[in-house]
Amino acid sequence: MRPRHACDDVRRAQEFRAYVAGAGGRLLHTATLLTAEPPGANPRAQRLLALALARTYACWDRLHGEDPYDHTRRYLMIRFALGTLRYGARLPFRPAPGGPLAGLSPQERLILVMRLHEGIGEDQTAALLGLPAERVRAVQNRAMALVLRPAPGPAPSLGRRAGTVPS
Repeated sequence: MRPRHACDDVRRAQEFRAYVAGAGGRLLHTATLLTAEPPGANPRAQRLLALALARTYACWDRLHGEDPYDHTRRYLMIRFALGTLRYGARLPFRPAPGGPLAGLSPQERLILVMRLHEGIGEDQTAALLGLPAERVRAVQNRAMALVLRPAPGPAPSLGRRAGTVPS
C-alpha cells in the first residue's frame, strides 16, 4: 500500500468516527424505538445499528455530498422492514416488555418512527415503503390511537379520600 492511500484510510476512519460520535446516539434511539426494546436492554437495536453503520462505512467514499445520517437511517429502516417481512411470526425483532412502542406491530412502529421521530414526510415515507400515502396516514393514525389510549386499570386518584366531599 502506498503512503498516500494509508493517509486516505486514516482520514476516512477519522471522519467516520466523528460521524458516529455525533449521530450514533440518535441512531441507536431510532433503532431502539423500531425494535420496541427498553432503552437499557437493546441488543437487537444495537445489532441493527451495527449493520447499518457497517453499510454506511462501506459506502463512505461514494457518499459525495450525500448526508451520511440520511443514508444510515434509510438503511436502518429498510433492514428492519425486510427483517420483519422475511421472518413473519418468528420476528427477530420481537419486542421485549417495557419498550415504549411494544404494543404496536412492526409496520406501525416503523411508520411512527419515520414520521414522528425522524420527521420524514408522508409522501417520502410512502415512497420508501412502497405504500400509498393514504395507507401510511391510516397506519399512523391507528398507531397514534393505540399509543395515546390510556392504560387499562383503576382510575387515577385525585388525592382525595374515598367518601369525602370536596368543599
